Formats: sequence, C-alpha cells, structure tokens
Amino acid sequence: MNYTDEEICTQYGDRPKDNRGAVSPPIYQTSLFTFDTFEAFTHAQLYERENYVYTRGVNPTTELLEEKLALLERGEKCKCFGSGMGAISSVFFSLLKSGDHVLFVNNIYGPTQQLLEHLQNFNIEHSFSNGDVESDIKPHTKLIYVESPGTMLMKVVDLRKISTIAKKHGIYTAIDNTWATPIFQKPITLGFDLSIHSLTKYIGGHSDVVGGAVVGTHELIDRIFTYGFQLNGSVLSPQDASLIIRGLRTLPLRMKQHQDNCLRVIQYLTTKEEVLKINHPSQWKGGAFSFIDDQMTGYSGLLSIELKEGGFKKVAAFINQLSIFKIGVSWGGYESLVNSPIKENNELELIEQGIGTGIIRFSIGLEGSDLVIADLEKGFQALHSIKS
Repeated sequence: MNYTDEEICTQYGDRPKDNRGAVSPPIYQTSLFTFDTFEAFTHAQLYERENYVYTRGVNPTTELLEEKLALLERGEKCKCFGSGMGAISSVFFSLLKSGDHVLFVNNIYGPTQQLLEHLQNFNIEHSFSNGDVESDIKPHTKLIYVESPGTMLMKVVDLRKISTIAKKHGIYTAIDNTWATPIFQKPITLGFDLSIHSLTKYIGGHSDVVGGAVVGTHELIDRIFTYGFQLNGSVLSPQDASLIIRGLRTLPLRMKQHQDNCLRVIQYLTTKEEVLKINHPSQWKGGAFSFIDDQMTGYSGLLSIELKEGGFKKVAAFINQLSIFKIGVSWGGYESLVNSPIKENNELELIEQGIGTGIIRFSIGLEGSDLVIADLEKGFQALHSIKS
C-alpha cells in the first residue's frame, strides 16, 4: 500500500485499537523484556532483530519511528541512533575495513570529516571530489559520501548522476539528507543506498531531543544493526523516540512554513547592498542546476549569506544586534538561529576552505517572516558603525 507523507507522519502505525483507544502510541520505557519460558527466551536471543529482548536492540516505540522514517524515505528499513553522529559513524564502522577509501562529495559536516581523519589510524583513507566524481574514484573506493545541500554553503549536487556512477563501479553511496528532510528530497528513489538524518533538526523540530537515523535496504540496515548499532551502543531511548514521533506529526506543515518564511527572507536579502551572495538552493535554477527540480520538491529554512565586507568584527557586530535570532549551534527547530564559522584567528583557514570571511548562517524558524526581517534589519544597520 502506498501512503502519503502526511499519512505516514500523522497516523501510520499508531494502532489505537491495540492500545485501549489511545490516540498517541504508548512509550515502552523499559530496558528489557521478560519471557514466560526459557525456551522462548533463548529463541528470542537468537533472532534479536525480530524480537523484543533488550532496548539496546529493538524497542516497540523506537521501532514505530523506524517504520515511519523508512516509509517516508521510500526505503526498506531504518535504524535509529542516539545522535546524528551515531548514525553517521555506524555507516563507516559497518561498511569499511582497513585499506578502503571514502570519497566525499560537496561540503561535509565538520565532525564527519574529523571522524574520517581519525579512521586514517586504521588505514581507511578519504579524499574530496574536485567536481568530477568519476575521475576522483580510486581502485579501493568503497563509499561515496555526499551532503546535498552541503554544509554552510548549501551547494547542491546531482544525486542521480552520482548514484549511477557509483553503481557502475560497485561502490556504496550514502547521503546526509538532514537539510531537505524526506519531505523535500528522497535520495533512495534517486539510486542512493543509504539516507542519513540528524533527527535533532527538522524531524524532531522542537530543539528538545537528539537523535539520528539511517535508511536503506534490509541487507545494509541488518549489517549496520549488528556492527554499527548494537556493538557501538548509540541507542535512541524510547522517550526520545516518542518525542521524535510527535515531531513527525507536524513535519509536512512545518517544512512548508519554514520554506515560505525563508523565501520571504531571501527576497528581502536580495535588496540589501551589504550582501555579496545568498547561499540557498532556491537561488540556483536552470543550466548546470536543472537537476534540482528533479531531486528536490521544496526548500528548508537553512541558508547563509556572505557580507561584502567581512571579518570577525563585522560579523560579530551584525549577530550581536539580533534578538529574534538566537546565537547557537544546530538548526531545524521552531526558533530562528544564527551562527558563523568565523573566529578571531581563523580567517586564512576559512579562505583555504573556500569560505568567505563574511559568512553568516541563518536557520529561519516559525516566528513569522516580518519579525525575522525586522530583526535582520537591525543587524544591517549595525554594520555601518563598524570600521573594517
């Protein structure tokens, strides 16, 4: 049966008839499950992926969340984790061995890069694509790992093209799909093997829970269950799984509102002479980016801008004038957030990474675009009082 995204997020799997009519499914807040006989217990231990034995394996609350996420992504199976990095690391630990190579495509989340740098100690190599993915593949490339849109600069790459190249060479593909969520992008339908999420962001949606997920085939998720999940122990608690299920109920509506608010803010930003560049997929259309309409059905509220006159003092002056925008890490909650990678002593490092010294990242929340725009105007006014 084919379910709509809205049906999956709101009603799929709730089974009120099995739960005394409860409209919200119960939270199985338990560490272990008991059995009537020792024979039943030993059988369940042999097949722990299909039986409730210990919450470090399978739990009914977390399992419902996994079913919903797998359906949303149009994948076969999902495994949830205690954090986004728990999900990401599970993929590397489960699929890679000594002598393998990982090819990064696009701007990649910093801790993901740091993890691969650590894995160099175990003879696992990595490199970044220069834009021509096929020419960057090495004989020992095992995994192509993508973010699209990418971290900080929100660049978009052609997922269908990358998955086709990978299949030609027998290489796994994985994508961090947190920016778009399964509402606006479904990489598995474009040929990707694995789609990864930080559930902390839009899917949780309320900045009160940390979690991660990997969606893929039965074969790959079973492998990840054994090596990347159970043996590494990044377990999502039943309580947190319930909070994320709650977040899913409003995900389609929230994503549409994030998009609408963000596009109005971008329209305002295009009028500001202080802005050199706006980094958001909605700004790239046609030509080399004609594939965007094929792989994305909408846009989230995460963007960045680059000021014409950058530097730590300018960026700090802008950010410090904001009040609706809160200064903090992460994104994807109900609140508007602002951040920048610039520090007092890292301008040369940013330039080497291809990131301007006037870059500011905004997560456009649900407060309303008029409030957000008025807040941004205060930041722009502050720039004129700061000498470069």
